[in-house]
Amino acid sequence: MESSMSSLNIRCLEAFSQIMLTGSATAAAKHLGMTQPGISRLLAQFETHIGFSLFYRDKGRLIATDEAHSLLSEVDVLLSNIERVTTLARNMKEATSGTLKIVAPNSFIAGPLASVVTEFLQMYPKVNICLESHNPQQALDQIALRSVDCGFIPLPEAFPGLAITQLITSDAVCALSQEHPLAQQDAISLFQLAQYELILLGRGRRSRNAIESEFRQKQLTMRVKIDANTVATACTFAKRGHGVAIVNKLLAEQYVDEQLTLIPLESNLRYEYGFATSSHAPMNRLTRRFHDFCCDFFQPATCGSHEAEQS
Repeated sequence: MESSMSSLNIRCLEAFSQIMLTGSATAAAKHLGMTQPGISRLLAQFETHIGFSLFYRDKGRLIATDEAHSLLSEVDVLLSNIERVTTLARNMKEATSGTLKIVAPNSFIAGPLASVVTEFLQMYPKVNICLESHNPQQALDQIALRSVDCGFIPLPEAFPGLAITQLITSDAVCALSQEHPLAQQDAISLFQLAQYELILLGRGRRSRNAIESEFRQKQLTMRVKIDANTVATACTFAKRGHGVAIVNKLLAEQYVDEQLTLIPLESNLRYEYGFATSSHAPMNRLTRRFHDFCCDFFQPATCGSHEAEQS
């Protein structure tokens, strides 16, 4: 054999496979959308390439040789592999398959992210999602170093190496038992909260500092009964009547039931989240598809107008 199999035209293999399947060059040509002479030329090229004949003619019919039968299974495997590569490349181009690695706080994953991922997978069922949750510093490192494809992070954030799209804004609310004296209010003020025991998320958080600052500005004393580490924990204790939890509405809505209610808090406190990727490389096609999907899901009119890069 003078030339390697790698230089062989794939159409020659398709012509050979179809002739074996249909039993004639005419039928193979029809299946491949070619002329009969065109199929014959491809077969001749294949035979020249391998150095021996694959068919002999008997009264106008093509009869496959033993060698042709031996080659057929390998040729079909090769053509099948080529089709798989072509399909994979097409799916990658259209961002309809692959694995998407996302990092986000647990409360965000169980709340708003669960909804957006569910709808995204309904539209792109061949995509696999890998969800991770770490402490804030680890999450930022993973995004910047491209250990994950993207992440959802609280804003503002000035961590280096991130490209951030401001995505969601949520209000602060009071989570409390339906039996609590304030449960029937349309809104709750800080002055009212100063009279009751509170459940707040752990010290040192940006939102906690903002709450404490607003109480100080109004010269009010907070009666903190429980320091919680998650929205779920805060809502659980509020439901059991241990106090009023000041929480992020977006994350707390999933815990509302016949025992727990959410009431707006009269405050300047807002919670913001951004879609973050590494600024060291552009998003791959699947991540870009998910980014655009999140923009349409959360705020179709404004998403993309707040993109910022932290360097």
